[in-house]
Amino acid sequence: MKKTLIVIANLLIVSSLAIAQKDKKATAILDEMSKKYQTMKSFSAAFTYGVEGTNAKLTESYKGDVTVKGAKFRLKMAGQEVFANGKDLYTYVKETNECNVTEFNPAEMEELSPTKIYTIYKKGYKYVFLEEVKEGSQFYEVVELSPEDKSSKVAKVQIKIDKKDKSVKSWKVWDKNGKRTVFRVDKFSPNAPADDKMFTFDKKKYPGVEVVDLR
Repeated sequence: MKKTLIVIANLLIVSSLAIAQKDKKATAILDEMSKKYQTMKSFSAAFTYGVEGTNAKLTESYKGDVTVKGAKFRLKMAGQEVFANGKDLYTYVKETNECNVTEFNPAEMEELSPTKIYTIYKKGYKYVFLEEVKEGSQFYEVVELSPEDKSSKVAKVQIKIDKKDKSVKSWKVWDKNGKRTVFRVDKFSPNAPADDKMFTFDKKKYPGVEVVDLR
């Protein structure tokens, strides 16, 4: 369950389409976007995610939020909370009031960690500039990515990026069965307050919680 959640978080900010070469325009857009986020000391984002129906509307939707600081992160999503302090990984499940603790291995989790979401495209993905769209007074550039690993469960992803400030507006993820999952950024806070304590699970804040140490 922990890995599933982190995979989803990774998909919250990356992903896929099968075109043979990496498009120069797409590369420039992704590089600018990546640079924007990497220059921040920390950031937090609130988002809405759900499954898109044939009418382009969400048939079901949920809320989530993530705070990232360097290699550390805290993610709230789907009734779970994941804490990573650079050494340990804590996965809390609200329904069972249980928290599993494992060792956090950045190298092992490179493609799953939300701390890599703005650089993951540089390895293992093909991408191309798809189109420019206008919504209200805002212009967005849409880039489509595809995993080079054909066994990936993801078929493709479209990432919508603000043309002016290079911030990510949304992601739409297709799986091999055609299911479309959409992630939309509702609020983004650059250099958000992020005390190191928030990335370590504090059982005092979760009365009656059962902590299972799997390290």
